[in-house]
Order: sequence, then structure tokens, then C-alpha cells
Amino acid sequence: MSDNASSTVIRRADYTPPAFLIDSVALEFDLAPARTIVRNTMRVRRNPDAAPVPHLELMGEALEFLGAQLDGAPHGAVRAHEHGLSVENVPDAFELTLESACAPDQNTTLSGLYVSSGNFFTQCEAEGFRRITYFLDRPDVMASYTVTLRADKAAYPVLLSNGNLVDSGELPDGRHFAKWEDPFRKPSYLFALVAGKLVAIEEKITTGSGREKLLQVWVEPADLDKTRHAMDSLIHSIRWDEKRFGLELDLDRFMIVAVGDFNMGAMENKGLNIFNTKYVLANPETATDVDFANIESVVGHEYFHNWTGNRVTCRDWFQLSLKEGLTVFRDQEFSADMAAGDDLESAARAVKRIEDVRVLRQLQFAEDAGPMAHPVRPESYVEINNFYTMTVYEKGSEVVRMYQTLFGRDGFRKGMDLYFKRHDGHAVTCDDFRHAMADANGRDLAQFERWYSQAGTPRVTVRTAYDAAARRYTVTLAQGYGDASAAARETQQGPLLIPFAIGLIGRDGRDLPLRLR
Repeated sequence: MSDNASSTVIRRADYTPPAFLIDSVALEFDLAPARTIVRNTMRVRRNPDAAPVPHLELMGEALEFLGAQLDGAPHGAVRAHEHGLSVENVPDAFELTLESACAPDQNTTLSGLYVSSGNFFTQCEAEGFRRITYFLDRPDVMASYTVTLRADKAAYPVLLSNGNLVDSGELPDGRHFAKWEDPFRKPSYLFALVAGKLVAIEEKITTGSGREKLLQVWVEPADLDKTRHAMDSLIHSIRWDEKRFGLELDLDRFMIVAVGDFNMGAMENKGLNIFNTKYVLANPETATDVDFANIESVVGHEYFHNWTGNRVTCRDWFQLSLKEGLTVFRDQEFSADMAAGDDLESAARAVKRIEDVRVLRQLQFAEDAGPMAHPVRPESYVEINNFYTMTVYEKGSEVVRMYQTLFGRDGFRKGMDLYFKRHDGHAVTCDDFRHAMADANGRDLAQFERWYSQAGTPRVTVRTAYDAAARRYTVTLAQGYGDASAAARETQQGPLLIPFAIGLIGRDGRDLPLRLR
């Protein structure tokens, strides 16, 4: 049990931009279970938008520091400590090379680089990359990555990382290497590598722009016959994102890897998604309809992060719902479209919506009514891994859905287009998304910000009256929080903007014509 009394509270109000930025990263791994050597070469520069500081402070945990070079020369002004590495006397722009070691087979946290069933895997969200190498391990530091993996070929015949494979070959002593290049800037939490005895189902597709893409689902050999549905789900996700939002797969290949010992369910690492086998493997003879639906939804969710989370990411972890709430909304819409096709009035679409609302009422409403109630964008945390909540994900998706309710599908698409036009390749905030929606549709959404900062479930009371002589139907609405918890009451600032759809139905079951005043 940890002593939270002595833990540091991280507050959103205390955010400051990083003192340094990293433009590119070249990682070299000599993989061995007991002791993996990592060579990390970074192009670093001072951030002109941050206050100057004399030293570069890098995060690091459970690492053995082996040496440093500054612009190609040994650099002795480096101090390793419990939380990372202090690099002193650095210029405004420089190349820094660090060498360190870690012990993947001793890493039982399943955060960082670890060994499972004789294979290497990584999990870096939220703060696992600092267990692989010393780094500015925060989401607002985005860099391009080149990764070279070296390992024993017999033990680890498959070597995977983010991006596109640009080189591979044999090495002495039965070893081999693979070099991967990800041309798109990303934060460190999206880094991934996989090495081991795996096999893949492959398929090539052509995207809307005419580019050929290679899709792969990697699993242990005994599971290869259970991957067809995951591959089909990935293809459907790619096609849907092109059609619905005009978002195309940007890399030459996209890979899914399934692993039994994976504690995050699924992870959207750029071009190399890693899943728990529960959300990839399905045998038609034993899997249920729910299993197939869950695989389709989760595969879609992680693929959709390629744009909502990877191409545009979070400035800090308080903005987690920026990527997760938006992507839950997108995977819900995807599942509804897969069930209903182009029929917006389909009963299948309604059934999917009812299922999502049932989950919201059963789980998120309870969270919002209890002592752990918190806003979609919380104001503080002690442990970031406790931040992945129903409120951030499911309530966050409902906040995103309200934009679509307000502006319709076309207006929401306009907002999304403006969001990517403004912020592609950057780390931004929930407010940036709200501003894009408002500006694209010519609306003032200042009050809507309260949805991000207030906890609790609002209750809307509806009173109606009908004047038969005047053929006037009056609807009076009032909102409040009723029995909100003390935790929720602390965050409340005033009434919320709540879209409210109205319609009247006649005795024959048909819609009545309305003129709203």
C-alpha cells in the first residue's frame, strides 16, 4: 500500500509548457530478457514559449544509467537520481545520446518493456516510456521516431515497432535486426515494440486516395484461426473513417498484436495496436454475438485513435477525455452504422443507442453520484492510472455527442474538419475542440465549457400543458442536481447547456407538424 499522504498532487492549474522540446528520436534496442540495452539519440532544443532553465530534467524509472554524449562528445555533467536524469550545462539546441539498461523479465508492473510468454511487449500510456529510457515523458512533447531492434533470431524471429519497416537483415552470432520509421510526430506514450515468436494474418487494401496498405494481425501460432473477425473489423473501421470523416490511414502498414498478459485491454500505439487476446480472438464455433460485437467495437476504437488521439493528442493528462470521450463517441457511431447501414432511422441504430445509455445509467451515473465524482476534465490527481474512468470515457462521449445534436451530422463534420486543420500534429486541450466546433458552426459555446468542469448528473424536470382551443402545447423545463454528492457539488458553477429534442405524435402514431416559439 502506498502512502498517499506523502504523494504529490498534480493540478491542472499548475500546467507549464516543457522547457525543452525533442524534435526527433533514434532508439536502438539490444533485446535480452535479463538486461536490455537502449541507446537513445535525441535532437533537443529549448522551447521558446517556456521560461529558461539551466538544466534538462528527464524522467526515468527502474533504469541503469550507462553513459551520455552531448553533440558526439562524452558529457560528464549528468546526474542520475530516483526520478530520472539531470543533464547540466546544455546549449540551446543539441544532440543528446543516452545509454541505459533495463530488466524486462523483472518488470512485473506490465508498464514499460516487459516479457510475457517468452515475447517482448510494451505499454507506455500513461507514464511507461520512462521505464524504457530517460525522456521528457509527457504528452505535449511530440517527436518523430526511428527504432532499430536487435535480438536473437531463433528466439525472436519477429521484430515490430511503430510506423513503416525501412530495413532488416542478419547480424553475426545468430542475431538479426529490423529498423522502423514513424514519420508522424507522436508523444512517448504511443511508442511500442513487440518481439517474439508470432504469426500474422495479412491483407492488402487500397485507400480512397489510391494508396496500397498492408494490414496485419499478429498472434501466437495456435491462435491464427481466430483472427478473421478482427481483420474484418479493422478493414470496416478504415473504410468507415474515410467515408464518415474523410480520415485516411496515413502509414503504409497497420498492425494489431494480441497478447494474453496485457492490462490495458487495448492500446492505440501508432500503427502497432496491442490488445488483450479477449478483444481480438474469436472462433465462430465458440464465440457469442456479444464477443463479435465487442471485438468490432474495440478494434474500431483503437484504430480511430489514429487521428483522435495520435495525430492530435492531449496537451496534458487532464485533457484525457479529449481523445477518449471523442473516440468512444466515434466507436459508438461506427457500431451503430455497422448495424444499421445508411438508415438513420433504423431500429438497429436505436437498439445500439439504448445499449450505450443503459451502460451510462448503470455505471457512470453511479460514479457521478458517489464520493469519487469528478468532472470530465478533472482538476487534480495523485495517480494518473486512476484517471481512466467511466466519467472520462462514457460521459465524455455524451458531451461530444451533444455537439452533433446541436449542429447535426454535417455541422459536427465541419467542426471535426476545422479541428484537424488547426491542430494536426499538435497536443491540445478540450477547449481547443470546443472552439473548433463553435467556430465552424458560428455559435457561442462559452457556457458549454461547464460540461467539462462540473461533476454530477443534471436532472431535467419537464412540465407540459395543452391549450386545445389555441392548439398550443407548452413545455416548461427546469434543471438541477437534486441529491448530488458533496464531491459533485464542489464543482458546480451554474446551469448547463442541454440540447432538448421535442416532437408530438398523433393518435395514428404519426408525427404532428410543429411550429416552435
